[in-house]
Amino acid sequence: MNTHKIFDTPLLGLGFRVFFALAGSSALILIVLWNAIFKGTLSAENYFSSSYWHAHEMLLGYSVAVIAGFLLTAVKNWTGKPTLTGDKLAGLALLWLYGRILPFYAGLLPDTFIAFIDFAFLPVLAYQISKPVIQARHFKSLVFIGLLLLLTLGNALIHAEMLGLCQNTAWIGIQLVVAIIIIMILVIAGRVFPFFTERGLHGTLIIKNPLLDALSIGSAVTVFALQLSAVSGLFLALSAIFAVAVNSARLAGWYVQRIWYVPLLWILYTGYAWIILGFILTALSAYSWVLPSLALHAFTLGGIGVLTLGMMTRVSLGHTGRALRVSNAMAVGFVLINVAALLRVLLPLALPNWYNLIIYGSTLSWLAAFSLFMFVYAPILTSARSDGQEG
Repeated sequence: MNTHKIFDTPLLGLGFRVFFALAGSSALILIVLWNAIFKGTLSAENYFSSSYWHAHEMLLGYSVAVIAGFLLTAVKNWTGKPTLTGDKLAGLALLWLYGRILPFYAGLLPDTFIAFIDFAFLPVLAYQISKPVIQARHFKSLVFIGLLLLLTLGNALIHAEMLGLCQNTAWIGIQLVVAIIIIMILVIAGRVFPFFTERGLHGTLIIKNPLLDALSIGSAVTVFALQLSAVSGLFLALSAIFAVAVNSARLAGWYVQRIWYVPLLWILYTGYAWIILGFILTALSAYSWVLPSLALHAFTLGGIGVLTLGMMTRVSLGHTGRALRVSNAMAVGFVLINVAALLRVLLPLALPNWYNLIIYGSTLSWLAAFSLFMFVYAPILTSARSDGQEG
C-alpha cells in the first residue's frame, strides 16, 4: 500500500480543512449527547462528571479545533512559511480525536493516560505553530503561542481535579479557558475585522485605532482576572462596564451599515456583540441581578459559537479559491446560531418557568445551524481548491 497516497488528500492539504470538519462534526455529536444527558435519558459519567464533560468538550474540544484550524492556516499566511500537512497533520488531528474518545474508556484505561492524551494536544499545537513564527521572525504572532500555553494551563487545572491531585481547580480551569478564548478572539478581531470589512465592501476604508485595540483587550483581561480572583461587587461591575464601553467603541469604529447585506460580515459583528453583552451581564451578575451562567453562555454560545461558525465559513471559502459569498442555506445557519444564543441567554430572563423548553429550542437551533454548515462545507473541505492551487 502506498502510504503517501493515503495522506495525499485535500482534507489534509491545510490545517483548516481537517480541523473545521472535526469541529463541525463535534458541534453536532457533543450537543446531541449533552441534550440526552440534560434530559436524563443518558448517563455519561466517565472520566469527567457530566457538567465538566460538557464544558470541557465544547471549549477544549470544539473551540480548540476551530482555533487549531485557524492558526495553522493563518500562520502560513502571516509568515510565508509552511505549516503541517499530510501525515503530520493527520497525526495532530488524531491526537485531538483520541482526546475526545478516551474519556469514555475510563476504568479500562488508566486515568493518567486519558489525561495525558488530551493534555498533549495544545502543547504540540503550540510547538508546531511556533516553528514558522520563529523562522520568519514574525514575533508579534508569539502572542498566540502564549495564549495556547495559557489554555494548556487551564486544561491542566481541570485534569488535576479529575485525577484527584487537587481540589476545586476544575472550575477555575474552565473560567481560565473561557477567558483566554475570548481574549484570543479580541486579538484576532483586530487583525481580521477591518480587513474583512474592506474586502467585503468595496470602497470602504477602516481606520484602525491602536489605543482602542489595547483598551478592549486590556479591559477584558481585567474583568476575567477579577473573576478568577473571586472578586465581585463594585470592582467587577465597574471593570465590566468599562469593557462594554471600549469594546463597543472599537466595534463602532469598524462598523459600516452595509455589512447587513453581507452575511459573512454581519455574522462576525453579531458575534462580537454577544461578547459585549457578556460583559453587560457580567456587570449585572456582580450584584446577583442575573445568574452568572447567562453571562457565561453569552460569551460561549453567543461570542464563541457565533464567531467560530462565521470564521470557519469565511476561511473555508477564501482558502479553497471560492467566491466570498455564502449560500442562502448558510445565511439561514447564521440566523439559527444567533437564535440559539438568544434562546439560551436572553429568553430565560423573560420566561424562567419555560426554561427546559427554551433550552431544547436553543439546542435544536444550534444543531440546525451546524447541520447546514456540514451539509454545505463538508464537500468544500474535502475537495481540491477550485482554482487548482495547493492548500
